[in-house]
Amino acid sequence: MEKPPGGAGHSEPPGPPGPEPPGSETAPDGAAGGPGAGEGKAGRFWSVRRAPAGIAALLLFAGTGVFLYDVASVRADRPGMAWRRTLTDELAGRRLDDTYLLAGAAALAAIGLWLLVLALTPGKRSLLTMRPDIPQVRAGLERSAAALVLRDRAMEISGVQSVRVDVTRRRVRARATAHFRDLEEVRRDLDAVLGDTIGDLGLARRPNLSVHVRRPGKRR
Repeated sequence: MEKPPGGAGHSEPPGPPGPEPPGSETAPDGAAGGPGAGEGKAGRFWSVRRAPAGIAALLLFAGTGVFLYDVASVRADRPGMAWRRTLTDELAGRRLDDTYLLAGAAALAAIGLWLLVLALTPGKRSLLTMRPDIPQVRAGLERSAAALVLRDRAMEISGVQSVRVDVTRRRVRARATAHFRDLEEVRRDLDAVLGDTIGDLGLARRPNLSVHVRRPGKRR
């Protein structure tokens, strides 16, 4: 008697594997980021700036406390602090174009401008923002680490004796010395290799590349 299809002793051929969920180790490239991965805008990292904020808060707290104590002392029919009376007399007897007044006003304005700059700028200039290839994940790369990678790749080029790489948020400057080969050929190789390496770093904003090649100086 024949066994019905699908019973014991009969196996169906395996079907094609279904798509892996995004983020799994066997998912195809690009699935983890979804459509448009890497096209989002990656903002810079903001510094906490605890030290300037703490110093400013302590100074304001101390100054406010001193002035409140002096006002309360005067309200209680006690003489005000000697330094405040002296300061009031000095300010009342000086002209507005006095050198000390102008210097003090300039110093206070500079401190206020510095605090405003700290409050309105991101800071962390040593950290380069990387492309947001994965949603809800932000990554950064230290400029010193990027410079080290670029320098190592540049030293692999034939003819390069030494190289110095400076990395900023907008520009990469490479200064190399070549002890043999034509300088133009070395510069072209450096342009190609460093350009590809910058692209492999995965930075959100690709910096411009500037390459300078020269012969080593004569030893005395």
